[in-house]
Amino acid sequence: MLLLSGPNIAGNEWKYVKDCLDTGWVSSVGSYVTQFENMVAEFAGCRYGVATSNGTSALHIALQLAGVQDNDYVIVPNVTFIASVNSIKYTGADPILMDVDPGTWQMDLELLREFLEKETSQKGGERVYNKTGRVIRAIMPVHVLGNICDMDTLMDIANTYQIKVVEDSTESLGSYYKGKHTGGFGLMGTFSFNGNKIITTGGGGVIVTNDEALAKKAKHLTTQAKSDPFEYIHDEIGYNFRLVNVLAAMGVAQMEQLPGFIQRKKEVDALYRSELQGVGDISFQEVKSEVNPNCWLFTFKTEKQRDVLKVLNENQMQSRPFWVPMNKLRMFKDDVYYHHDDKSDYIYQRCLSIPCSTNITDDEVKAVAEKIRSIY
Repeated sequence: MLLLSGPNIAGNEWKYVKDCLDTGWVSSVGSYVTQFENMVAEFAGCRYGVATSNGTSALHIALQLAGVQDNDYVIVPNVTFIASVNSIKYTGADPILMDVDPGTWQMDLELLREFLEKETSQKGGERVYNKTGRVIRAIMPVHVLGNICDMDTLMDIANTYQIKVVEDSTESLGSYYKGKHTGGFGLMGTFSFNGNKIITTGGGGVIVTNDEALAKKAKHLTTQAKSDPFEYIHDEIGYNFRLVNVLAAMGVAQMEQLPGFIQRKKEVDALYRSELQGVGDISFQEVKSEVNPNCWLFTFKTEKQRDVLKVLNENQMQSRPFWVPMNKLRMFKDDVYYHHDDKSDYIYQRCLSIPCSTNITDDEVKAVAEKIRSIY
């Protein structure tokens, strides 16, 4: 099976993990955790990093520290992986699902501005949704597939309407907007290191921020809110969300290889675009000139989506449809979905992702492209 986006274990992973096993430092305390946090934060251009058990827990804590609580709203794009919206629900808040731009597949910012102008008002220093009177506490942009929306416009909207920004940067390690890395635009950003991400710790996440107090609070909450180094005194409800040292060791080894991984993702992206340009009705995700993406997954759009998926998977070339839009999942069908002509569904019905691991060869890319061309 040619994997969609498999892990690339080619550096010091065995060495560093063995060091953890040899020394016995395998749990949530150990030098690799701190090293990994610092490496991710530095790469993202942020002052602080806090490692977590996965990207979803990172989002959960980041939203909680942004003040999101019961009965609040968080605005999030309708096209995203479910973890984005689940993390909102974990806080007791509800999502306001925003339709996406049909070219970039990111949150539609003009629609966002229209919604805030027409459907909300400022009351007591808070932005509230007029139909319910409930507070909109945060906006969560999701850098879908490593692409990025116009962050200047998004931050201008957030500042104008006095709403905090928490970035779901889980797919965008190595992506930049006007030379600035994702995760550092809002109050906090989060990354994921699941097995299919550009680097992996098997499962893991990191919260990044430039706010020292938020970083300390995040570390406190993710370690069961233990307030005394000796006594088992806990000063609030905390979580067992810390990344363990043995997985952080793997992350350190992966971070050492990240520049090469990003370069390979870009090469694969360029080769696929070259091989598939002008084939049938195939079109690609639009990337604005000010965006330098990490090209995490290679995803394209076609009316023959189901035909392509069937043929590729039958030929051991692992391919997947886009995420089902959040408003179509039964848990979120009654949540607010703001749109005009449901571009989310249009994209979902036509987009698919194809093999693009960092260790895929050029010949394998060409073989996948040849199989796709045969369908047309």
